[in-house]
Amino acid sequence: MIAQPSWAGKKYTADPDYIEVTKALESTLENQQTQGNTPEIKQEISELKFQKYILENSEDSYGVCRNETDKTLLVYGEKPKKSTSTYDNELYLLPSGAETDDEWNCEGVYIPGQAATEEQGATLPKAFKIVHGTHLVATSNLQTGEIEFNVPPAKVIQAGEDNWFIPENLQAALDAGIITAKIDD
Repeated sequence: MIAQPSWAGKKYTADPDYIEVTKALESTLENQQTQGNTPEIKQEISELKFQKYILENSEDSYGVCRNETDKTLLVYGEKPKKSTSTYDNELYLLPSGAETDDEWNCEGVYIPGQAATEEQGATLPKAFKIVHGTHLVATSNLQTGEIEFNVPPAKVIQAGEDNWFIPENLQAALDAGIITAKIDD
C-alpha cells in the first residue's frame, strides 16, 4: 500500500489572514450579486483574490518588506518575547535601501498623517497591512513624493480599529523607542 501524501501546503487554511481574506471575498461576491458589477466591487474582488493567491501559493510564511524610498520607514512586525506592549505587534525602523529578513515577519507599514494644506484637508496616520507571504516594495513617487507600494493593502487600519500601535505622529512613534527591524544580509 502507498500512503496518501500529507498536504503540508494546506496549513494556510487555518491562518487568520487566510480566514479574514476568504470571508471578505465571500462577502464582496455576495455584494456583487446584490449591487451589480461596479468598478469598485470588481477592484475589491481582484485585490482579495490576489491576497488569497499569495496566501495559498507563497513559499514563505512571512511577509518581506523592502524600502526603496530615500527615507527610513516604520514597519510592523512581531513584538519581542519580553515586550510589555498590549498591541498585537510592534513598530520597527526599516532604513532606506534595506529589506527585512525573510525569516522575520513584516506585517505592514506605518503611514504618517499629514497636516492640512490649502488644497487638501489633514490626513490621519494609518497602517498598511499585508498578508503572510507578501513581498512588499515601497518606492517614492518622483512627482508627488508620496510612498507607493507594489501590492494593494490587505487592509488599511486607522487608529483604534485593530490592536495595532498607530501613533498620532512620527515623533510620537520615535519617542516610543523603536529599534531597527531584522535586516536581510
